[in-house]
Amino acid sequence: MGVGMARASGDLPAAYALHLVDLVARWGVSPPEVLDGLGLTRESLTNPAARISLETTGTLVKRAIALTGEPGLSLFMGLQMRLSSHGYLGFAAMTAGTIRQAIELAIRFVPTRTTALAFHLHVEGETASLVLEERAPLGEAREFILVTLMMGIAQIARDVTKKELVGDADFAFEEPGHFSRFAHLAPGRVRFGKAKNRIVFASSVLDLPLDMADPVAMQLAREQCEREMQALGRDDRTAARVRELLPLPEGYRSLEEIAQQIGVSPRTLKRRLADAGTSYSDLLDDLRRERAMLLLRDESLSREQIAERLGYSDAANFARAFRRWTGKTPGMLRKP
Repeated sequence: MGVGMARASGDLPAAYALHLVDLVARWGVSPPEVLDGLGLTRESLTNPAARISLETTGTLVKRAIALTGEPGLSLFMGLQMRLSSHGYLGFAAMTAGTIRQAIELAIRFVPTRTTALAFHLHVEGETASLVLEERAPLGEAREFILVTLMMGIAQIARDVTKKELVGDADFAFEEPGHFSRFAHLAPGRVRFGKAKNRIVFASSVLDLPLDMADPVAMQLAREQCEREMQALGRDDRTAARVRELLPLPEGYRSLEEIAQQIGVSPRTLKRRLADAGTSYSDLLDDLRRERAMLLLRDESLSREQIAERLGYSDAANFARAFRRWTGKTPGMLRKP
């Protein structure tokens, strides 16, 4: 668990977890309460390059619902979603000329946000449908993610066109028991137990102009999205390879040793990691944090032994790093 900088298959930008942490504050739930034991702090989630796994997302969602007592949190989350929540992809879509252009940008560049999902647009006469494809198992966060996205898309469409749009939603899961309380918030019919997750609407909506259309700003954001797409394949592989080579039976390989193994100069390796939104020190930090969480479960190990295994000079340095990661001391995590 915890926040990472290197991308992994199907993970999500930490910005979405940050939105959830801020949302549950309305119910009086503090960030430390909802993030307890996950290796996360609110501050760590504010890093634009930070990402979290779907497993951690599922744990976070379950805890948020339990602490607030509100099973419909995904609907609240969707209603507060804005295009600016989606990085450069959001800015490109926000400044597009029409709904159609915004959707086309989302279809092309959604991999810059996650590879777990994909969008497809189908138009038949007067009807259009935007299909949300699940390309990776979403785990325990599945229902939450899908409802948040679908409700968010409807809300964003209203925001960017300044019009009350009508559309139906289909979900590929059974109706949750709490949904009837929120049915009136949907911009049309909501159907469950369907074969696909999709939004169905009049095809004429595709040609509606966007309130913030700006061709120059859109092109700049699109170019940044293109750069992110180009970096994804090469640089994600580099980061994954570094993460794979880092650990040794005792300690960790240095940047120079890893560069030699990969067959590039240390300078080139640093640049490729930076292009992937990470660094040697970030990856080392991620590994140490993950290993620390596992080692602390072993009550037979003292904090001094854990610090040594993680490569820290003493327990005090380990404790400082652990507090930076989690906002807690190692001893607090071990308390029942």
